[in-house]
Amino acid sequence: MREIVFDTETTGLDPKTGDRMVEIGCVEMVNRVATGETYHAYFNPQRDMPAGAEAVHGLSSAFLSDKPLFAELADELLAFLGDAPLVAHNAGFDFGFLNNELALIEREPISLDRMVDTVAIAKKRHPGAKLSLDALCTRYGIDRSHRVKHGALLDAELLAQVYVELTGGRQIGLELAAETIEVTQEITSVTTRIERTFRAPRPHSASAEELERHQAFIKKMESPIWSD
Repeated sequence: MREIVFDTETTGLDPKTGDRMVEIGCVEMVNRVATGETYHAYFNPQRDMPAGAEAVHGLSSAFLSDKPLFAELADELLAFLGDAPLVAHNAGFDFGFLNNELALIEREPISLDRMVDTVAIAKKRHPGAKLSLDALCTRYGIDRSHRVKHGALLDAELLAQVYVELTGGRQIGLELAAETIEVTQEITSVTTRIERTFRAPRPHSASAEELERHQAFIKKMESPIWSD
């Protein structure tokens, strides 16, 4: 099964108040194994970048000023997403921004039926535990030492590893990625008839001669314990 793990960076927390998506990173997975295919893009939000948001992801207004508008890259992004389920951490947030950008250019929204939220999965797996991406990376021993600031593609790559662990672990992913090999094996049953020579049952009682020899042997024993 093909799935896309993705993450976004934005100018703020709420697209309804004018915040925009400025970066998206996507990682393709097939049967829970990363294929190496990714999609990454920056977008000019056509507005200023608040200092608080820039502190999180490091994307300044100056850096984004020459980047394409979302409308210019929408077709290639949607082509990469295809009809695959979309996996994100706190997915409602990322879906909200992605669908807001689509709405601004009068395109159909992505159905929420395709949404897979790793926060919801983590809540069931680890109730009461910290559920941030950093916390889950620590729990599963995933190296995030290169994550100085948030970055959409980097976070999507880390989340892809977390997602595999949340849904059964690396071994399951590897098994699902393996090619299915069908082997048809014919088993022929051969019945071999073995001829056996009949032998009369062997008597197990002692003969008169054996009893006589036994009594002679007993008489040679001094003070046997059974005679006390």
